[in-house]
This record gives sequence, structure tokens and C-alpha cells, in this order.
Amino acid sequence: MGKQQTSSESGATRLDKWLWAARFYKTRAIAKQMIDGGKVFYNGQRTKSGKAVTLGDRIRVRQGFDEKEVIVIALADKRRDATFAQTLYQETDASIETRERNTLARKQGAYFSPATDTKPDKKQRRQIRQLKERI
Repeated sequence: MGKQQTSSESGATRLDKWLWAARFYKTRAIAKQMIDGGKVFYNGQRTKSGKAVTLGDRIRVRQGFDEKEVIVIALADKRRDATFAQTLYQETDASIETRERNTLARKQGAYFSPATDTKPDKKQRRQIRQLKERI
């Protein structure tokens, strides 16, 4: 069995380092900004970037439109390839289901209100304004 737990001597890794090593964020600085900005929840609460991550912890991470809830199953403080990064956590079933439902809703929203290729001209803007005034 390979050595997955890189920081086995301390038994814990800083939250920003773990998020960076698990490839949720491209740099540690971005990971720190997301934690400080309230985009990352550690065991259901906001936390600081220096918080020690241990096995079995639940971390909720916001990335763009998506929000993932993962359980820490291995620790690492060094960034390696993506296949290794995926072994550091397991996404919860509820999180996967919610993400898929939200993705489908976004796609359906784009189908029902497609964007036009051009901006409305002066006449169309007047018609839009008149329609809004009637409502």
C-alpha cells in the first residue's frame, strides 16, 4: 500500500494546504481567500485557513455555481497529480445529487430563455419599455 498520508507525523494538515493539495483551488493564496471569504465550511462552521484538518472531517467547498460536500479520507500537504488528489476525499451522495440537479436546472434555464445574438434596436427597446410599464 502506498504512502497516502504525507503528513502522518503530525496527524493533521492546515485547511488551506489540504484544499490546495486536493486540487479544489489552484493556489494556496486562493484557498486562503475562499476560506476567509466564507466559501468554505469546516464541519458546518466557518473557520480560519490554519485550522487543522483530520480524517473524517466534513468540508463544504463552493466553486463557482457548484457546492461540494466532501469527507476527508486522507491527508496531504503536497500537491500531486489529479488522480492522487481524488483519493484524498469522498464526495457525499447528497452533494452529488444536489450538484447534478442544479446543473440540470441551469441547463434548462438556458434552453427556455436563450440569449439573442444582437442587442435590441431602438424600436425594440421602446416596445420592451412599454410592455414593462403595462405590467
